[in-house]
This record gives sequence, C-alpha cells and structure tokens, in this order.
Amino acid sequence: MTEIRVIGIIGAGQMGAGIAQVSAQAGYDVILCDVDLARAETGRDGVARQLGKAVEKGKLAQAEADSAMARIRASGELAPLSQAQLVIEAATEREDIKRTIFANVGGVLAPGAIMASNTSSIPITRLGQAVPDKGRFLGVHFFNPVPAMALVEVIRGLATSAEAVAAVETYVKRLGKKVVHAFDAPGFVVNRILLPMLNEAVFALGEGVANMQDIDTGVRLGLNHPMGPLTLADYIGLDTCLEALNVLQTTTRDPKYRPAPLLVKYVEAGWLGRKSGKGFYDYSGAEPVPTR
Repeated sequence: MTEIRVIGIIGAGQMGAGIAQVSAQAGYDVILCDVDLARAETGRDGVARQLGKAVEKGKLAQAEADSAMARIRASGELAPLSQAQLVIEAATEREDIKRTIFANVGGVLAPGAIMASNTSSIPITRLGQAVPDKGRFLGVHFFNPVPAMALVEVIRGLATSAEAVAAVETYVKRLGKKVVHAFDAPGFVVNRILLPMLNEAVFALGEGVANMQDIDTGVRLGLNHPMGPLTLADYIGLDTCLEALNVLQTTTRDPKYRPAPLLVKYVEAGWLGRKSGKGFYDYSGAEPVPTR
C-alpha cells in the first residue's frame, strides 16, 4: 500500500470542505469533488473564508493560509481522483447515494488506493458491497466542525485489511486528531449514544415536558454539555439526525431508535437547522429564537 500524499474528497459541503481544509493544512494535496465544478469551487471558497477568519484572529499566518489553499484543487469530475491514494466520500447520509458514488469511483481508483466513507451511522460492511476492493474500504468519521473537533472514528468493516486501517490512522494523526476505533455496528460509538439523547429531547419538547430553552439549558448546565441537545441537533442538521435514526432503527430493529414525530415534522417542513436558517431555532436575526 503506497504512502498517502494526495487526498480525494467527494462532496464539497460543510463536512467535505472541512476535511479538505485540515488535510491541506497538514500538508496533503487535496482534490475536492462535487457533482459539478461550481459546487466544488463553492466548497473551496468556503475553506478560503475559514482560513481568512483564522488569519484575522491571529490563529494562522497568512503564508500558511495561502499555502493550504494552493494545495486544494476543485473538480466537477471523478477522473482526477485517480491521482489520490485515499478517497473519502463525504456526501449526504443516504445509502443509495453513497453506493452510487462508490461504484463510480471504483472505475477511476488507483491500484492500492484506499476508499473511505465519512458516514455517521451506516454499517461499513454493508456499504462495502458497492466497492471494488473491500479490503481497502473503511469508515473514517469526522465530526462537525472538522477543523475544531479533535475526534475521528475509524471503523473497520469485516473485510477491511489491517494495512488500510494503519494507513488511515497515520493520516488522521498527522491532522492532529485523536483516533478511536469502532466495531462495524450502526451508529458506531458516538452517534449510537448521542442520537437517542437528541431524539429524546425532541420527544420531551413534543410532549410538552418543558419548553425549548429550558430543555437546552437543563442539559447544558445539568450535564455540563457545551450546548443543549436541540441546539446541537440544529447544528448537525435535522435531516441528518433523521436519516441516522432511520438507519439505526432499520438496522437494529430496536424501537428505541424510532424518530420523534416532531423531528419528522420539522424535516418535512424543510426546517433543517442552521443550514436552512430555521430549525428548532430561527437564525434569521441577531440571536436565535425558538420556533415552538
């Protein structure tokens, strides 16, 4: 297995752009892909804004920001990914979309290259059915926002080789992140524990146990969490939370993962959290305002 020098990323949204940023800052060359060049360039522009803010705050030298940006190339095609030794899929949390991506990337993947998914909940062995070499496929789950969050879950599928795991662990550590290894179970470690808590907070809101602010304040102060569960759900994206809960419920057949009806209703309304401007809170003003 060759040394990882070039990182390919599929999906230039918040997660993909974040992975591109930390990879470039760590000295890797990055190919940031999306369905078209405009979306890929939008993701790259987002990285430039984040690096610019870091420079303004004195956390990063301008020369370092410029060097990182020079390492990121945007692409609306998959063909350039043939240059990468590690390709990370960071698309939406839908299994059908991810499988299609893996099948398409398999046609351009370089010999010996590793393919990874940033899935937050879908079993790796199952996703691996769509890749050409299951021994070189694994999960590498970053957390949002990627530049600020210190943790990465590395998930080994049933057929994943030890060499692939070791290579990705070396990559993650070079980013300055902490690795935790998870067995291939839906939700892995963090989301297996987190999502039922977020979901229960929505159940409590829907049943009138407390209002939105008191639920968030109670958990934040009572459990010493940095933010309340409803605020966190908005930050993650309510559609992402719902998709992950559906994966957990469908895969485990355990009713404890049944999505709260109010969560479903918000997603149906298009109130997806911060990314849509409205979720459990309305973000259109200077301060977030509860929507219920």
